[in-house]
Amino acid sequence: MTEALTPDAPVISDVSGAAGLTPETPVAGAVPVTPEDVQAAVYSIADRSRKAARRMGQANRAWKDRALRAIGALLLERRAQVLDANAKDVAEGKANGTSAALLDRLTLTPARIDGLVTALENLAGLPDPVGNVVRGQTLPNGLRLRQVNVPMGVVAAIYEARPNVTVDIAGLALKSGNAVILRGGSAAAHTNEALVLILREALESVGLPADAVQTVDQFGREGANVLMRARGRVDVLIPRGGRDLIQTVVTNSSVPVIETGEGNVHIFIDESAGEEMAVDILLNAKTQRPSVCNTVETLLVHSGSTVLPAVAKALRSAGVTLHVDERVAAALGNDVETVPADDEDWATEYMDLDLAVAMVDNLDEAVKHIRTWTTGHTEAILTNNLANAEKFIAEIDSAAVIVNASTRFTDGGELGLGAEVGISTQKLHARGPMGLTELTTTKWIVQGEGQIRG
Repeated sequence: MTEALTPDAPVISDVSGAAGLTPETPVAGAVPVTPEDVQAAVYSIADRSRKAARRMGQANRAWKDRALRAIGALLLERRAQVLDANAKDVAEGKANGTSAALLDRLTLTPARIDGLVTALENLAGLPDPVGNVVRGQTLPNGLRLRQVNVPMGVVAAIYEARPNVTVDIAGLALKSGNAVILRGGSAAAHTNEALVLILREALESVGLPADAVQTVDQFGREGANVLMRARGRVDVLIPRGGRDLIQTVVTNSSVPVIETGEGNVHIFIDESAGEEMAVDILLNAKTQRPSVCNTVETLLVHSGSTVLPAVAKALRSAGVTLHVDERVAAALGNDVETVPADDEDWATEYMDLDLAVAMVDNLDEAVKHIRTWTTGHTEAILTNNLANAEKFIAEIDSAAVIVNASTRFTDGGELGLGAEVGISTQKLHARGPMGLTELTTTKWIVQGEGQIRG
């Protein structure tokens, strides 16, 4: 019997016992706890994570890779239990009126679990970033210098309705020698409980500390608030979710934050772009999985392009609602159903089957529009003009800039990173898909033979 996570009504009977989510010791006779009790419990978790992180930092690649493969094997073995837990979360989400986009993110399927296992296997196949020499030299005085990658230590993540993130972040943190503290939110409480227990059991099975993966879900929002204030106990905090969640963490955290951003993603169809490529890419970028952050939200079309009718018809046939400006509406006439767009549409991350569409007269206008409304995530150009492609690359300042491909490729797994913690839209330390290296920092190693400074 295991203790149930109760995200919005934290209860414990013994703070020190409940803090680590020890599956062998159920919480009995639980009573409501005060904010001070929650703080003590979360700090206890963080301290245990610190201890586990020291062990993880010393684990070699083979040991960590065994852990990743053990997690994958146990996920497959417990697939039915995970899907049952997820079905409870999805049913509760539907009953609570959760949007279709969030329900899609919340839902696990056998194929998505297979995808998580594949991502873990891919992670195991990647080089270990720990110990990688970033640069080094021997100074004229004989001192030998090396700057090497080392683990962050204790990584915390706050996210919502994304149980796949539980496995992705844990896998990346473990491979990079860190311990991780998770706050997955009430919407995915049942699923995350099942996944965390699997992660901890797999770690123990290979002789690594179970406390390298812990959760504060059982302490609800107050647990998340304490996590944000645990400076000195938590080394870095990564929010992943919608704008409100991200800005709450950025604004309120005293722990250093790596900001992952919302994705108001643009595609510009240049005058020279071909119709077949434009249709294929737009359908993929908008409809393949509309609820994720690298889905296109705004389409800009050159006024000299001839592909707009075909693209619009294909998108409408796929169920996409087109929010268009006056020029696009005039160009399409009555052939394609549209709705009028306004400034709110240019700023909206729909995360659904909606697309804002505007017409521009040249590349400069497209760049100006993107600069006005972008969130700095991903922008793409479809063109057969090399000069325009190079100008777009040079003038667009986003985490990812794509030429003649779907924006859906801004993804850790698709870019060979195995998985990702999130897409960073900031410019400090990490930018774009955050993989193993982004969960490390560096230290300088200086070796001498008695040198002193003159």
